[in-house]
Amino acid sequence: MSELRYHPFLDTWVITATHRQDRTFHPPDDYCPLCPTAPGGFPTEIPNPEYDIAVFENRFPSLAPVPPAPAVLAGPMSAVRPSAGVCEVVCYSSDHTATFATLPLAQIRKLARVWKHRYVELAARPEVEYVFIFENKGKEIGVTLSHPHGQIYAYPFIPPVPRQELDRERAHHVATGGVLVQDWLHAELLDGVRVVWRNASFAAVVPFFARYPYEVCVAPLKHLRSLAEMSPGELDDLAEALHVVARKLDGLFGFSMPYIMVLHQAPAVDGYDFACFHAEFYPPYRTATKLKYLAGSEAGAGAFINDTLAESSAEALRQVPV
Repeated sequence: MSELRYHPFLDTWVITATHRQDRTFHPPDDYCPLCPTAPGGFPTEIPNPEYDIAVFENRFPSLAPVPPAPAVLAGPMSAVRPSAGVCEVVCYSSDHTATFATLPLAQIRKLARVWKHRYVELAARPEVEYVFIFENKGKEIGVTLSHPHGQIYAYPFIPPVPRQELDRERAHHVATGGVLVQDWLHAELLDGVRVVWRNASFAAVVPFFARYPYEVCVAPLKHLRSLAEMSPGELDDLAEALHVVARKLDGLFGFSMPYIMVLHQAPAVDGYDFACFHAEFYPPYRTATKLKYLAGSEAGAGAFINDTLAESSAEALRQVPV
């Protein structure tokens, strides 16, 4: 059962998806549903004996192209609607032991092209308002499958965090005529102290306002609203920038760093010419042995408390060889 329930306090929709309780949870390595189906072996999600990059609809989706009717009736203070949308899984490689950071850069460049293809195709669907590409990595994040993979959610609404960003981008554009992400990045590049790495098209920065101790934002040097506007060279540069950040995070404490990686970009509806693509990494560790938990202030009030200085975090990441 899956449906959307309106949250009137926050003006957003909550996805109720009870069937996800039955999703696969930390299977043994030889029973991974994201590995290729071996000849004579158990059938996985991918029937081929080998693959390069695979994309398929999630077996336990929060959103569905043909959703069921809601299980409850709407009331004066309980709006409900079908959970229309798409949830896809993107397997980065058939190599079960790999991670985004350890895969060859050439593979990440292919992945960037897959992301662009999926963004363009999903954004064209009439029920979709926002295409959200992300990766959850590590048990600390709550990942239940260790095979290298990410996900794509095509929402029938603009989720609250991108919506808040877009509201600020719109207000900045109205007030200044500029693009918020671009104006912020140019200021960071001029200062330089929080810049971790850059190439011809993208820069990786620990933002002045970082909420997580080693949060990193990857943004384009020119205004690009979405993956759809990126040239082959820009897709290659994006892949390189994300790959470098992931490798630097791995090298920071000497172990494979868990993280959430998200791609924020223009919605799938008109009226957002001021939006600018950017990627964000949220690693949960604040030291090699201590996690950054989202507790009362963060979870209840939305006010993050960072235990480190962004300038010190950026210097630490700059020093990590890649």
